[in-house]
Amino acid sequence: MLRYAFWRMMTAVPTLFVVVTLSFFMIRIAPGGPFDQERALDPVIRANLERTYHLDLPLVQQYGIYLKNLLHGDLGPSFTMPEFSVAELLHAGLPVSIRIGGLALLLALILGGAMGVIAALYRDGWADRAVVGFATAGSTIPTFVVAPLFQLVFALGLNWLPVGGWNDGAFHNLIGPVICLMLPQLAVVARLMRSSMIEALHTHHIRTARAMGLSEAAVVGRHALRSALLPVVSYAGPAAAALMTGSVVVETVFSIPGIGRYFVDAALNRDYTVVMGAVVVLAVFTILFNLIVDIAYTLVDPRVRYD
Repeated sequence: MLRYAFWRMMTAVPTLFVVVTLSFFMIRIAPGGPFDQERALDPVIRANLERTYHLDLPLVQQYGIYLKNLLHGDLGPSFTMPEFSVAELLHAGLPVSIRIGGLALLLALILGGAMGVIAALYRDGWADRAVVGFATAGSTIPTFVVAPLFQLVFALGLNWLPVGGWNDGAFHNLIGPVICLMLPQLAVVARLMRSSMIEALHTHHIRTARAMGLSEAAVVGRHALRSALLPVVSYAGPAAAALMTGSVVVETVFSIPGIGRYFVDAALNRDYTVVMGAVVVLAVFTILFNLIVDIAYTLVDPRVRYD
């Protein structure tokens, strides 16, 4: 297992290199620049700014400088917020995104998994129909619709929760963003667990376990659940990376100071270094969580082995 993890980390290096390279050239080729404004800058000031940030050099040279700095852990300064470095912005926003994303994923896995199991055990019953209906609605209604409706009902209408803001992560300020982030993931997890549990309950070893006289709780909890968890574990990896590195819509609607908002503002203002910093963080999280998922396979199903 340790050798497998080592080689996976080694193969992650060229993957990260390709992601960084493609992202660097794609954002630079896009029209516009960090110093393009409605009112044009003085040519002398613009030239000085471009020289300061090496934007006057050929694109290949700019890439070489960025790659060299990245290897030394330097993500560079922000073009539009020169008083902050990209590392400082990520240091401020990433814990916020991880907190709300981690809570949303945890609740989605627990509640969605339980709903999927119940739907599979009572297939074609009212519970199954309710879960399928909820999962369909949750996966089709976009977050940019759910979030404003949540604010309209629970904040402006009932006055139970604040409209937005972070307030140092107070409990009342967490409820709205976490629920809105959780609902789409909850729907997907419930559907995955339902279908995989139905399939697991019809396998031969489950029939054998029931023929041996094991209780239904033992059959479901000790045998069927392990097999049914594998698709959910596979989905949890990329979902965790996406949620914990910031949700653009939710953080914008609820005015949450996570890296999702920084990414949006940077993309609109062509702040190249901030966009690249967010891409690097997302790529690292995706690679890391996919490795964790592979290792979790061996814990969920002992039959899985990596040579």
